[in-house]
Amino acid sequence: MTNVGFIGLGIMGSPMAAHLATAGHEVRGYDVNAGAVERLVAAGGHGASGVTDAVAGAEVVITMLPNHPHVEQVVFGSGGVLETAKPGTLLIDMSTIRPETSLEIAQAARDKEIRVLDAPVSGGEAGAKQAALSIMVGGEADDFAAARPFFEVVGKTIVHVGPHGAGQVVKAANQLLVGGIYGLVGEAIVLMEASGVDAGVGLDVLAGGLAANRILDLKRESMVAREFQPGFRIDLHHKDMGIALAAARQAEVALPLTGLVAQLVAAGRAMGYGSLDHSALLKVTEQLSGRA
Repeated sequence: MTNVGFIGLGIMGSPMAAHLATAGHEVRGYDVNAGAVERLVAAGGHGASGVTDAVAGAEVVITMLPNHPHVEQVVFGSGGVLETAKPGTLLIDMSTIRPETSLEIAQAARDKEIRVLDAPVSGGEAGAKQAALSIMVGGEADDFAAARPFFEVVGKTIVHVGPHGAGQVVKAANQLLVGGIYGLVGEAIVLMEASGVDAGVGLDVLAGGLAANRILDLKRESMVAREFQPGFRIDLHHKDMGIALAAARQAEVALPLTGLVAQLVAAGRAMGYGSLDHSALLKVTEQLSGRA
């Protein structure tokens, strides 16, 4: 059993923290939403009154937060992780943020003798609930080995992808692919329906051929049915596309299709679909085609 401080109990963090508690770890969690803390307590964890309370005495601290300003506040702020955690603590940031922030945290933590990994995840709410996340990890190999038992509680595909910041770069690549595929599946549905073809039947065929992919496996039926209950909101994907474009600029490479996908996601937000699942990119294509 390990004492784990878990900060960020949202759509993803809540089931992840609950899995760790169920696995026998002493999990003390904090979120600005008091209801989320209550759900962790019901799952066998403990509630914390704030970041300082969650971190105090923890051997491992996990953060799962919406964006880099939130992570920076929790890590660098007054009473935050770097100020509160004891030397030797393992800080695992599982948020999806810009690589620069991960590098800044690693540098600052080194001076405090705190070990750091950036470990963003893919799999959405379903993957978090099923403990089937893909986890891409940046940092030192020894720290990855120490963290692996915790990763195995919440994920299935767990890979050390490189040094600090590498996990965030791989996650950016994941998000540009996911956004692009959602956009193209939406276009395929619009094309088939406008041509008088049953899109559900058509996607069944496509899912068995070279066009097969996980999004077709998991989301084709809900997309055809126009069910967009959020597993991962367009608002968050918009943030992630910004990270991907910034990473491309930092690496001095051109990603023209990524730019188009980013504009499609931005259009979804502008059309009022930000709170819907990112599969609602279908609605953007419909509106652009005059079929909304």
